[in-house]
Amino acid sequence: MATDGREALTRVKAGNFDLVLMDVQMPEIDGFEATAAIREMEKAKGGHIRIIAMTAHALKGDRERCLAAGMDGYISKPFRPEELLTEIETLSSAPAKS
Repeated sequence: MATDGREALTRVKAGNFDLVLMDVQMPEIDGFEATAAIREMEKAKGGHIRIIAMTAHALKGDRERCLAAGMDGYISKPFRPEELLTEIETLSSAPAKS
């Protein structure tokens, strides 16, 4: 858990994560910037961390915007646990990106 985008990015750089639940609206660095930084890090080191956008933005096009920004999945808040589980299962059954 991170309190802002800068902390989230620091934790991802220092840890070993299979999945990140990325809040789109965070102070310091937003979820889009943090995702871009993670994707740049992956270009240098290899691998692919699956990122699910979590946002209160549920307008038409928000999902597409998150996916276009490099996130792998999307759920709107408040979310239902079964929605999150479905998204995780969908991502875990899909081939990993490189």
